[in-house]
Amino acid sequence: MTDPNGWAAPGGGDEPRWGERLPPVAPPPAGAPSPRPAPGPGPLPPHQGGWAPPPKPGLVPLRPLTFGEILGAAFQVFRRNPRTTFGTSLLAQVVIAVVTAVVVGAATFAALGRIDSARESDLETVTAGAVAVILLSALVPAALSIVVGSVLQGLFVLETSRQIVGERLRLGGLLTLARGRIGALIGWSALVALASAVALGVVVGVVALGVSIGSGPSIAVGIIAGLLAGLGATALGVWLSVQLCLVPSVLLLERTTLRAAVARSWTLVRGSFWRTFGVVALVLVMVQVAAQVVATPFSILFALLGGAFAPTGDTLDPTSLVVTGVGYLVTILATSVVTAIGAVVQSASTGLVYVDRRIRLEGLDLELVRFVERRGDGVTDQPDPYRTPARHDPSPDARPEAPHR
Repeated sequence: MTDPNGWAAPGGGDEPRWGERLPPVAPPPAGAPSPRPAPGPGPLPPHQGGWAPPPKPGLVPLRPLTFGEILGAAFQVFRRNPRTTFGTSLLAQVVIAVVTAVVVGAATFAALGRIDSARESDLETVTAGAVAVILLSALVPAALSIVVGSVLQGLFVLETSRQIVGERLRLGGLLTLARGRIGALIGWSALVALASAVALGVVVGVVALGVSIGSGPSIAVGIIAGLLAGLGATALGVWLSVQLCLVPSVLLLERTTLRAAVARSWTLVRGSFWRTFGVVALVLVMVQVAAQVVATPFSILFALLGGAFAPTGDTLDPTSLVVTGVGYLVTILATSVVTAIGAVVQSASTGLVYVDRRIRLEGLDLELVRFVERRGDGVTDQPDPYRTPARHDPSPDARPEAPHR
């Protein structure tokens, strides 16, 4: 192929012959080695800059937690260590129920005996005294519930914190970690109970004052004022309870004073009120609903059985008394089981909220990862990673908080 200027394409002397079959290729001579295939690309070297998921040595991954992860992990705490968590909580609930039955039952029996033996002229005074004795006897199991509940809450917060780093402790180990903090926990719970009682007394006092000093419209005004005061006190109580719900966690894990724990809880919850409120409220509602769902069928069943064994309405019939007593016993036992699980879940949820807030605000996940890595290297003498709050570095080079939100 040439052009008018005499240029020819290299090797282009022959015209292309499209569609013509090429001659067959002769096979290699005998004994010649066969050609090897070209080597493939081979495996790729590992990528050093790739993303890796955060470590999860125990209960939750060491990163900021989602709402669902907090709820799910709270229920896993007693499943991972049921003997220490559920067993201890159930034993405490049974002890409280037995003490309540013995103390209140004995006081009621003695008070009714005094009423029966009182003279007609002293009946009113004796009856008032008997009612006061019964009410005062109820303070004993109430105080016991405050003490036991505060201790259990602290122990379960400790267990949650250890499960996060892949550890599970027995009751003795938890009591050792809580040594020196039990008094502060009980004091905080007593302070909360006292504040609740004072608020309730103020509301009742407002209603009683409006009813006693007025008539007609004044009574209605007093009742409305009492209702408004009750609503306001309830809203204030809910707000304060959420703001201060992390006080037990701070007392146990950071081992601060009560005053410092209150300020610390307030700081940690700041900016996350509704999220914290959602976790606390949802767990509380779930526990209460579960307790009612479990207790109601037993109550209805044994009420029907009691009526079947005493169709005439004779409640003093021995068979009816036995059926009623067994029904109450089974109902209390079933409710105690649900309450025991609920105590673990509620304490674990607040502990998880505490850890999540410190991860988001202070980078606690880095401290926990470092603790786990050193433990894996055989280092046994390590400081508690929860003890000293990490200082948040506001400099531009510090790790930003935005990815944690």
